[in-house]
Amino acid sequence: MPCLSTDRVIADPDTSSTEGRVVWAPARSLWTGGMLAAALALGPLFVTPGAVVLFAATTAVTLCAGHSVGMHRLLIHRSFEARPWLERLLVYLGTLVGMAGPLGMVRLHDIRDWSQRQAACHDLHAHRATFWKDAWLQMHARLDLARPPRFRPEPRLADDPFYRRLEATWMLQQLPWAALFYALGGMPWLVWGIPVRITVSLTGHWLVGHITHRRGPQGWVVDGMAVQGHDLPAAAWITFGEAWHGNHHAWPNSARFGIEPGQADPGWWLLRLFERLGWVWGLRTPVTLAARPGVRRAGDTSVTGGSNSRREHVATRR
Repeated sequence: MPCLSTDRVIADPDTSSTEGRVVWAPARSLWTGGMLAAALALGPLFVTPGAVVLFAATTAVTLCAGHSVGMHRLLIHRSFEARPWLERLLVYLGTLVGMAGPLGMVRLHDIRDWSQRQAACHDLHAHRATFWKDAWLQMHARLDLARPPRFRPEPRLADDPFYRRLEATWMLQQLPWAALFYALGGMPWLVWGIPVRITVSLTGHWLVGHITHRRGPQGWVVDGMAVQGHDLPAAAWITFGEAWHGNHHAWPNSARFGIEPGQADPGWWLLRLFERLGWVWGLRTPVTLAARPGVRRAGDTSVTGGSNSRREHVATRR
Protein backbone atom coordinates (compact mmCIF):
# COMPACT_ATOMS: atom_id res chain seq x y z
CA MET A 1 0.00 0.00 0.00
CA PRO A 2 1.45 3.42 -0.97
CA CYS A 3 2.39 5.71 1.90
CA LEU A 4 0.37 8.81 2.63
CA SER A 5 1.94 12.27 2.54
CA THR A 6 1.55 15.07 5.07
CA ASP A 7 2.05 18.82 4.67
CA ARG A 8 5.84 18.68 5.03
CA VAL A 9 6.63 14.99 4.49
CA ILE A 10 6.13 13.86 0.89
CA ALA A 11 5.97 10.17 0.05
CA ASP A 12 6.97 8.87 -3.37
CA PRO A 13 5.38 5.75 -4.88
CA ASP A 14 8.19 3.54 -3.55
CA THR A 15 8.55 5.20 -0.13
CA SER A 16 8.47 2.82 2.84
CA SER A 17 7.68 3.68 6.46
CA THR A 18 8.93 0.32 7.77
CA GLU A 19 12.10 -0.64 5.87
CA GLY A 20 15.28 0.69 7.41
CA ARG A 21 17.91 0.21 10.08
CA VAL A 22 18.49 1.76 13.46
CA VAL A 23 21.98 3.22 13.88
CA TRP A 24 23.85 5.07 16.61
CA ALA A 25 23.59 8.88 16.37
CA PRO A 26 26.98 10.04 17.74
CA ALA A 27 26.35 13.77 18.19
CA ARG A 28 22.96 13.26 19.79
CA SER A 29 24.20 10.43 21.97
CA LEU A 30 27.25 12.31 23.23
CA TRP A 31 25.13 15.38 24.00
CA THR A 32 22.46 13.42 25.86
CA GLY A 33 24.95 11.13 27.58
CA GLY A 34 27.18 14.02 28.61
CA MET A 35 24.30 15.90 30.20
CA LEU A 36 23.17 12.74 32.00
CA ALA A 37 26.67 12.02 33.32
CA ALA A 38 27.07 15.59 34.59
CA ALA A 39 23.65 15.53 36.22
CA LEU A 40 24.24 12.23 38.00
CA ALA A 41 27.80 13.01 39.07
CA LEU A 42 27.45 16.66 40.06
CA GLY A 43 23.76 17.09 40.92
CA PRO A 44 23.92 15.42 44.36
CA LEU A 45 27.16 17.26 45.21
CA PHE A 46 25.86 20.74 44.49
CA VAL A 47 22.22 20.62 45.51
CA THR A 48 20.94 23.71 47.35
CA PRO A 49 17.43 25.13 47.82
CA GLY A 50 18.19 28.01 45.45
CA ALA A 51 19.50 25.65 42.79
CA VAL A 52 16.38 23.49 42.98
CA VAL A 53 14.15 26.57 42.67
CA LEU A 54 16.15 27.69 39.62
CA PHE A 55 15.82 24.20 38.12
CA ALA A 56 12.05 24.15 38.67
CA ALA A 57 11.51 27.66 37.28
CA THR A 58 13.70 27.27 34.18
CA THR A 59 12.27 23.82 33.44
CA ALA A 60 8.71 25.14 33.64
CA VAL A 61 9.42 28.13 31.41
CA THR A 62 11.35 26.23 28.74
CA LEU A 63 8.99 23.24 28.63
CA CYS A 64 5.70 25.13 28.82
CA ALA A 65 6.27 28.38 26.94
CA GLY A 66 9.14 27.01 24.86
CA HIS A 67 8.55 23.39 23.94
CA SER A 68 4.79 22.92 24.31
CA VAL A 69 3.56 26.32 23.15
CA GLY A 70 6.42 27.60 20.98
CA MET A 71 7.86 24.51 19.30
CA HIS A 72 4.92 22.09 19.30
CA ARG A 73 1.69 24.06 19.07
CA LEU A 74 3.07 27.01 17.08
CA LEU A 75 6.10 26.10 14.97
CA ILE A 76 5.13 22.49 14.19
CA HIS A 77 1.33 22.60 14.01
CA ARG A 78 0.62 26.32 13.44
CA SER A 79 -2.40 26.00 15.71
CA PHE A 80 -2.40 29.76 16.32
CA GLU A 81 -0.76 32.96 15.07
CA ALA A 82 1.56 35.14 17.13
CA ARG A 83 3.35 38.44 16.93
CA PRO A 84 6.80 37.85 15.35
CA TRP A 85 8.73 38.88 18.46
CA LEU A 86 6.72 36.47 20.62
CA GLU A 87 7.06 33.60 18.15
CA ARG A 88 10.84 33.98 18.11
CA LEU A 89 11.00 34.23 21.89
CA LEU A 90 8.90 31.10 22.36
CA VAL A 91 10.92 29.11 19.83
CA TYR A 92 14.16 30.29 21.42
CA LEU A 93 12.92 29.06 24.80
CA GLY A 94 12.03 25.76 23.16
CA THR A 95 15.56 25.47 21.82
CA LEU A 96 16.87 25.86 25.38
CA VAL A 97 15.13 22.58 26.31
CA GLY A 98 18.18 20.98 24.68
CA MET A 99 16.42 18.58 22.33
CA ALA A 100 17.18 20.09 18.92
CA GLY A 101 17.12 23.32 16.97
CA PRO A 102 13.87 24.60 15.45
CA LEU A 103 14.30 22.97 12.03
CA GLY A 104 15.62 19.77 13.55
CA MET A 105 12.72 19.66 15.99
CA VAL A 106 10.17 20.06 13.21
CA ARG A 107 11.86 17.34 11.16
CA LEU A 108 12.07 14.90 14.07
CA HIS A 109 8.42 15.44 14.91
CA ASP A 110 7.08 15.40 11.36
CA ILE A 111 8.90 12.25 10.25
CA ARG A 112 7.71 10.38 13.33
CA ASP A 113 4.18 11.76 12.93
CA TRP A 114 4.16 10.81 9.24
CA SER A 115 5.28 7.28 10.08
CA GLN A 116 2.65 6.84 12.79
CA ARG A 117 -0.12 7.92 10.40
CA GLN A 118 0.64 5.11 7.95
CA ALA A 119 -1.04 1.72 7.95
CA ALA A 120 2.29 0.23 9.11
CA CYS A 121 4.99 1.91 11.21
CA HIS A 122 8.59 1.01 12.09
CA ASP A 123 9.04 -0.24 15.66
CA LEU A 124 11.28 2.70 16.59
CA HIS A 125 8.69 5.30 15.65
CA ALA A 126 6.01 3.29 17.46
CA HIS A 127 7.97 2.91 20.73
CA ARG A 128 7.52 -0.89 20.59
CA ALA A 129 10.83 -1.77 22.25
CA THR A 130 11.02 -2.70 25.93
CA PHE A 131 11.38 0.11 28.47
CA TRP A 132 15.18 0.41 28.79
CA LYS A 133 15.86 -0.51 25.17
CA ASP A 134 13.42 2.13 23.99
CA ALA A 135 15.07 4.71 26.25
CA TRP A 136 18.45 4.01 24.68
CA LEU A 137 17.18 3.92 21.10
CA GLN A 138 15.05 7.06 21.32
CA MET A 139 17.77 9.20 22.93
CA HIS A 140 20.93 7.76 21.37
CA ALA A 141 20.00 6.35 17.95
CA ARG A 142 18.14 7.21 14.76
CA LEU A 143 16.22 5.36 12.08
CA ASP A 144 17.65 5.44 8.55
CA LEU A 145 14.80 4.44 6.27
CA ALA A 146 15.83 2.55 3.15
CA ARG A 147 13.35 4.50 1.00
CA PRO A 148 12.56 7.63 2.99
CA PRO A 149 10.05 10.36 2.22
CA ARG A 150 11.11 13.88 1.34
CA PHE A 151 11.05 16.51 4.09
CA ARG A 152 9.87 19.81 2.63
CA PRO A 153 9.47 22.59 5.21
CA GLU A 154 7.67 25.71 4.09
CA PRO A 155 9.87 28.69 3.06
CA ARG A 156 8.75 30.81 6.03
CA LEU A 157 10.37 28.19 8.23
CA ALA A 158 13.32 26.95 6.14
CA ASP A 159 14.44 30.39 4.96
CA ASP A 160 14.03 32.36 8.20
CA PRO A 161 17.48 33.72 9.17
CA PHE A 162 16.67 33.60 12.89
CA TYR A 163 15.68 29.94 12.78
CA ARG A 164 18.69 29.05 10.64
CA ARG A 165 21.04 30.66 13.17
CA LEU A 166 19.33 28.86 16.04
CA GLU A 167 19.56 25.58 14.15
CA ALA A 168 23.31 25.99 13.62
CA THR A 169 23.99 26.94 17.24
CA TRP A 170 21.31 25.21 19.31
CA MET A 171 23.77 23.44 21.61
CA LEU A 172 25.80 26.62 22.08
CA GLN A 173 22.71 28.52 23.25
CA GLN A 174 23.24 27.00 26.70
CA LEU A 175 26.60 28.77 27.17
CA PRO A 176 25.39 32.32 27.96
CA TRP A 177 22.96 30.93 30.51
CA ALA A 178 25.61 28.68 31.99
CA ALA A 179 27.87 31.71 32.48
CA LEU A 180 25.05 33.75 34.02
CA PHE A 181 23.97 30.96 36.39
CA TYR A 182 27.56 30.41 37.52
CA ALA A 183 28.06 34.14 38.11
CA LEU A 184 24.87 34.37 40.18
CA GLY A 185 24.88 31.10 42.07
CA GLY A 186 28.16 29.27 41.51
CA MET A 187 28.35 25.58 40.74
CA PRO A 188 24.92 24.68 42.21
CA TRP A 189 23.11 27.03 39.84
CA LEU A 190 25.26 25.96 36.90
CA VAL A 191 24.71 22.23 37.48
CA TRP A 192 20.99 22.40 38.25
CA GLY A 193 20.27 25.09 35.67
CA ILE A 194 21.90 23.31 32.73
CA PRO A 195 22.68 19.54 32.84
CA VAL A 196 20.09 18.55 35.45
CA ARG A 197 17.38 20.58 33.72
CA ILE A 198 18.24 19.25 30.26
CA THR A 199 18.50 15.64 31.46
CA VAL A 200 15.12 15.77 33.20
CA SER A 201 13.50 17.44 30.18
CA LEU A 202 14.88 14.97 27.64
CA THR A 203 14.16 11.94 29.79
CA GLY A 204 10.67 13.17 30.60
CA HIS A 205 9.92 13.82 26.94
CA TRP A 206 10.94 10.27 26.03
CA LEU A 207 9.05 8.74 28.96
CA VAL A 208 5.77 10.46 28.12
CA GLY A 209 6.14 9.43 24.48
CA HIS A 210 6.94 5.83 25.44
CA ILE A 211 3.84 5.53 27.61
CA THR A 212 1.33 7.49 25.54
CA HIS A 213 2.06 5.55 22.36
CA ARG A 214 1.61 2.17 24.05
CA ARG A 215 -1.04 2.17 26.76
CA GLY A 216 -3.33 4.22 28.98
CA PRO A 217 -6.79 5.82 28.78
CA GLN A 218 -7.95 6.39 25.24
CA GLY A 219 -10.80 8.72 24.41
CA TRP A 220 -10.32 8.75 20.64
CA VAL A 221 -9.21 6.48 17.82
CA VAL A 222 -8.14 7.48 14.31
CA ASP A 223 -8.92 4.66 11.90
CA GLY A 224 -6.15 3.63 9.52
CA MET A 225 -3.27 4.82 11.73
CA ALA A 226 -0.68 2.26 12.81
CA VAL A 227 -0.03 4.06 16.10
CA GLN A 228 -2.76 5.47 18.33
CA GLY A 229 -2.38 8.07 21.06
CA HIS A 230 -3.19 7.49 24.72
CA ASP A 231 -3.56 9.88 27.65
CA LEU A 232 -1.45 10.06 30.80
CA PRO A 233 -3.61 11.97 33.29
CA ALA A 234 -1.08 11.80 36.14
CA ALA A 235 1.38 13.87 34.09
CA ALA A 236 -1.01 16.54 32.80
CA TRP A 237 0.32 19.33 35.02
CA ILE A 238 4.04 18.59 34.76
CA THR A 239 3.83 18.20 30.97
CA PHE A 240 1.75 21.39 30.64
CA GLY A 241 -1.02 19.55 28.80
CA GLU A 242 1.17 17.42 26.52
CA ALA A 243 0.10 14.25 28.35
CA TRP A 244 -3.33 14.41 26.69
CA HIS A 245 -1.75 12.69 23.74
CA GLY A 246 -4.84 10.78 22.67
CA ASN A 247 -6.62 14.09 22.14
CA HIS A 248 -3.62 15.40 20.23
CA HIS A 249 -3.56 12.41 17.87
CA ALA A 250 -7.22 13.02 17.11
CA TRP A 251 -6.89 16.80 16.70
CA PRO A 252 -3.19 17.52 15.95
CA ASN A 253 -3.78 21.11 14.81
CA SER A 254 -5.69 22.10 17.93
CA ALA A 255 -3.98 24.61 20.22
CA ARG A 256 -5.88 23.02 23.08
CA PHE A 257 -4.82 19.55 24.23
CA GLY A 258 -6.97 19.18 27.36
CA ILE A 259 -10.37 19.18 25.65
CA GLU A 260 -12.37 16.99 28.02
CA PRO A 261 -13.91 18.20 31.32
CA GLY A 262 -11.30 18.37 34.06
CA GLN A 263 -8.29 17.93 31.76
CA ALA A 264 -5.66 20.39 32.97
CA ASP A 265 -3.81 22.13 30.14
CA PRO A 266 -1.48 24.88 31.41
CA GLY A 267 -0.16 25.46 27.89
CA TRP A 268 -3.66 26.38 26.76
CA TRP A 269 -4.12 28.66 29.76
CA LEU A 270 -0.93 30.48 28.83
CA LEU A 271 -2.20 30.91 25.28
CA ARG A 272 -5.48 32.31 26.54
CA LEU A 273 -3.50 34.87 28.58
CA PHE A 274 -1.48 35.81 25.50
CA GLU A 275 -4.73 36.14 23.55
CA ARG A 276 -6.13 38.59 26.09
CA LEU A 277 -2.93 40.63 25.80
CA GLY A 278 -3.31 40.71 22.03
CA TRP A 279 -0.09 38.78 21.43
CA VAL A 280 -1.67 35.72 19.80
CA TRP A 281 -4.85 35.13 17.82
CA GLY A 282 -6.63 32.53 15.72
CA LEU A 283 -6.43 29.83 18.39
CA ARG A 284 -7.61 26.64 16.70
CA THR A 285 -9.64 24.03 18.59
CA PRO A 286 -11.72 21.01 17.52
CA VAL A 287 -14.64 23.45 17.23
CA THR A 288 -12.97 25.50 14.50
CA LEU A 289 -11.02 22.74 12.73
CA ALA A 290 -12.44 20.92 9.75
CA ALA A 291 -13.87 17.50 10.53
CA ARG A 292 -11.18 14.83 10.29
CA PRO A 293 -12.23 11.55 8.61
CA GLY A 294 -11.74 8.45 10.72
CA VAL A 295 -11.83 10.13 14.12
CA ARG A 296 -14.20 8.33 16.47
CA ARG A 297 -14.73 7.66 20.14
CA ALA A 298 -12.72 4.71 21.43
CA GLY A 299 -15.05 1.71 21.47
CA ASP A 300 -17.39 3.22 18.88
CA THR A 301 -17.23 1.14 15.71
CA SER A 302 -18.97 3.76 13.59
CA VAL A 303 -16.70 6.19 11.72
CA THR A 304 -18.04 9.71 12.14
CA GLY A 305 -15.70 11.62 9.85
CA GLY A 306 -15.05 14.01 12.74
CA SER A 307 -17.15 13.90 15.88
CA ASN A 308 -19.92 16.50 16.01
CA SER A 309 -20.53 15.70 19.67
CA ARG A 310 -16.89 16.49 20.39
CA ARG A 311 -17.11 19.81 18.56
CA GLU A 312 -20.32 20.80 20.36
CA HIS A 313 -18.85 19.72 23.71
CA VAL A 314 -15.70 21.80 23.30
CA ALA A 315 -17.69 24.78 22.10
CA THR A 316 -19.48 24.93 25.44
CA ARG A 317 -16.17 24.99 27.33
CA ARG A 318 -14.34 27.80 25.58
